[in-house]
Amino acid sequence: MKIEKDRVVRFHYTVSEQGGEPVESSKERGEPLAILIGHGNIIPGLEKALDGHEAGDSFGADVVAADAYGERRDGLSQRVPKKHFGAQRLAPGMQVVLNTNFGPRAVTIEKVGMTVVDVDLNHPMSGKDLHFDIEVVDVREASAEEIEHGHVHGEGGHEH
Repeated sequence: MKIEKDRVVRFHYTVSEQGGEPVESSKERGEPLAILIGHGNIIPGLEKALDGHEAGDSFGADVVAADAYGERRDGLSQRVPKKHFGAQRLAPGMQVVLNTNFGPRAVTIEKVGMTVVDVDLNHPMSGKDLHFDIEVVDVREASAEEIEHGHVHGEGGHEH
C-alpha cells in the first residue's frame, strides 16, 4: 500500500543537519513515529518525501529549511520571568521547553539575569537544511475518526 493522503504511516527516522551528526532518532525511543498523511502533522518537506513510498522502503531525504522549521526570524527574543523555568539551572545556548499560552515551545536561552531570562523563540532547527534517513514500517488506511480528528489514534498515536 502506497503512502498517500488519509493513510497512517509508521516510520523510523534519524535527522541530522545536512553534512552533520544525527540530532535525533526515533530508534532511541524504540517506537516508530505514527502520522496521518495530509494533515500537517509533520514538517511539509518530510511529508512530501514520504509520498508514494510503501512499507519496507528505506531512503534518505534532504529537506531545505523553508520546508522544515522555516527560516530564522530576527526579533523573536522575549524576556521571561525566571520563575517560569522552575529550579532548572540555565545557561546561554541551552535549549529548554517553555510552557506558553500556545502550548509547549522549544526555546534557546540567550541571557540569564537575576530575575529574568532572555530567550530566542525561533525553533532550534529553524534556518537549517536537514537530512532524514527514513525506514517505513507500515502503511494503513486511516479510520474515519482519525481523519475527522486529523491525527492518529492508538499505537504510536494520540490517546484521548
